[in-house]
Amino acid sequence: MGGLAVALVSFADTSVLSRTYATRLRSPVDPNQEMVGLGVANLAAAFFQGFPISSSSSRTPVAEAAGARTQLTGVVGALAIALLLVLAPNLLRYLPHTALAAVVIAAAIGLIEVSDLRRIYRIQRWEFWLSMVCFAGVAVLGAIPGIALAIAIAVIEFLWDGWRPHSAVLGRVERVKGYHDITRYPEARLIPGLVLFRWDAPLFFANAELFHERVLDAVANAPTPVRWLVVAAEPVTSVDVTAADVVCELDDTLHGVGIELFFAEMKDPVKDKLKRFGLFTRFGEQTFFATVGEAVSTYRATHPVEWIDWEDRTL
Repeated sequence: MGGLAVALVSFADTSVLSRTYATRLRSPVDPNQEMVGLGVANLAAAFFQGFPISSSSSRTPVAEAAGARTQLTGVVGALAIALLLVLAPNLLRYLPHTALAAVVIAAAIGLIEVSDLRRIYRIQRWEFWLSMVCFAGVAVLGAIPGIALAIAIAVIEFLWDGWRPHSAVLGRVERVKGYHDITRYPEARLIPGLVLFRWDAPLFFANAELFHERVLDAVANAPTPVRWLVVAAEPVTSVDVTAADVVCELDDTLHGVGIELFFAEMKDPVKDKLKRFGLFTRFGEQTFFATVGEAVSTYRATHPVEWIDWEDRTL
């Protein structure tokens, strides 16, 4: 447990500090490379009975305040400490701890981004209060429980956003390219017998049933009897096994009432998952369209309906 705690604090300290300074100095940072460097350094320290190491959210601001500009600062600091230990071991013996604390606090205050907190409060208040809860967790519970609390809240937030994502029925808007959310464009026209349904999230176990419900709601609320339902799947970045089973169930339900299920704009990595799940073979290549426009054109070619597109009138 001690080793896991050290790893967790090191990861949090390094990632936050490197990102903060990357933003401040307008320089790129590779988090993966940061972790590789940290791991190699800790492996080397273990062979020489050294302490576990990470970036220092106190030492780095102090070094910056003193004028440091490169990582050579760490080498100079180590040499200076070694010389003090050899030549003058008692020189700083009576230096009050409060003086050292004052130096660290004065430098670390610069890491507190008050302007960013104001901006977050103005733009999205729940994120501001989320950051305050995480701050209070570290201050009250301690570093390790506080960081664990922050990670737990972040995971819950991700699942909450994915659990009830936005979805839309798409229609054709006069003089506007593409197909758009009919709740944002009430004047949008719906193609008779065709429902274009867009799902704006990965499809996974937490929202699969909601996807099923909203698709059936879209069919039930269609102004004309539905023949085709096309899922505009461009925002869908992933599908898990549970969601794949729900899609199969949805396909069976729609076929039971004479509605065919199709997909448009699905990304190739998502298609690869469907192939592994066996769904690609079940639905067939013809079920997947490259664009929503291609799906609409195919539907109009196979199902004569009273529909004149505004682009047809301008040709």
